[in-house]
Amino acid sequence: MFVRRNPIAAYSEVGVETSVASASPHKLILLLFEGARAALFTARLNMVEGNIAEKGAAISKAIDIINNGLKASLDVEAGGNLAEQLSALYEYMVDRLLFANLKNETAPLDEVLGLLGQIHSAWEEIADRPEVTGFVPKAMP
Repeated sequence: MFVRRNPIAAYSEVGVETSVASASPHKLILLLFEGARAALFTARLNMVEGNIAEKGAAISKAIDIINNGLKASLDVEAGGNLAEQLSALYEYMVDRLLFANLKNETAPLDEVLGLLGQIHSAWEEIADRPEVTGFVPKAMP
């Protein structure tokens, strides 16, 4: 009849869905950074605790967000050299995450977390600056 769900998880799910539905393209990119970083924190915790399957799933989620979210949203035509450099950096991050997963090492996870944190901070700083060109992501489907 009634399925009991964790009310905190249900609230969190609704909050994320609401944030995504009402977000600007710039905010969506910020949400992607936050999702990738959360997945990597989860991966790191599971790696340290020896939960191999959960670690792998979390790293896969981060890779998916980086490849199919952050990298796919780049507009190389509008962003030019900067967008190309970000694309190369995202590829590097994916390579490091694959290495971390294969070798079960936390250092590459920490490296990618740091890189994502730096880019995320830059995106937060330009949030309300319409004069910035080349940073605007292409329209997300």
